[in-house]
Amino acid sequence: MGIVGSVRTTVTVDDDVMAEVDRLRHAQILGLSEALNHLARAGIAAAASSGSASYEHRSATIGIRVDVSNIGEVLELLDAD
Repeated sequence: MGIVGSVRTTVTVDDDVMAEVDRLRHAQILGLSEALNHLARAGIAAAASSGSASYEHRSATIGIRVDVSNIGEVLELLDAD
């Protein structure tokens, strides 16, 4: 797939991100846009391969039953020593 056009916009880049952009630019002799695109694509690929977009909450039965219909009683139960 070829690039049809380009988009120009203004963004605010945090200092730590800009430091990595500068490091990459000097290490691989890249322009600013090339380095930013490279890092963005690397982040997208890492997120896609790690499955970080999905979250599964794990729970376990520990044998305690609390009626949460009365929050006052729940708070008293939690505060009891």
